[in-house]
Amino acid sequence: MTTRGPIPTGLICAAFLATAFAQAPGGRPADKPASPASLPGDTLPPFGMLDDKGKLVPPPQRLSGSAGHGVTRPAVSIRGPALSLAIEAAQTAVNTCAASGYYIGASVIDTSGRPKAMVEADGSEGGHVYVAVRKALVALAFKMRSSQASKTVPADQTLLARVTPDMFVMEGAVPLVAGNEVIGAIGASGAAGGDQDEICAIAGLNKIKARLK
Repeated sequence: MTTRGPIPTGLICAAFLATAFAQAPGGRPADKPASPASLPGDTLPPFGMLDDKGKLVPPPQRLSGSAGHGVTRPAVSIRGPALSLAIEAAQTAVNTCAASGYYIGASVIDTSGRPKAMVEADGSEGGHVYVAVRKALVALAFKMRSSQASKTVPADQTLLARVTPDMFVMEGAVPLVAGNEVIGAIGASGAAGGDQDEICAIAGLNKIKARLK
């Protein structure tokens, strides 16, 4: 299996904005999501990419000398599974489905909705890890298996109002629980159906649930 590595996380509060501005080269503004449907952490820099006229936005002018260099970003604390456990869970989900002949992607997110680990199987056509994140967001938001949410949410206008454009309300994700607290979720995508995805996601959860803190 190919591990595409843990995805760095960030804050979704004022502390994140303060850090982003502090780290921004040339005083550029903080990155912003491309659209309401962007995944958590799926931010785009305003340079080195095409603008609405098809032109590449030039990077900001670099500061001369040592100014702006050598300043490390302070560590942030977001509730979620430890990195090693997130990778282990995602890999287990992928391996479980691979044993049944399915080439899937699995993603583990923390309480902010940011991915901690994303693993895509060798043999996959790719992209399943992103759908897995969208499913995991459902399990996190509603604190239930996404299969349960897919039945409950459409029939409840209050719950339906909480669905965001970046979610995929379908089977395939389960919450990660430490004690009585939901600390993230794991999602899977790419098997024969969402029910099989969820079996693999549950396998990933079961692999680490006794060690979640």
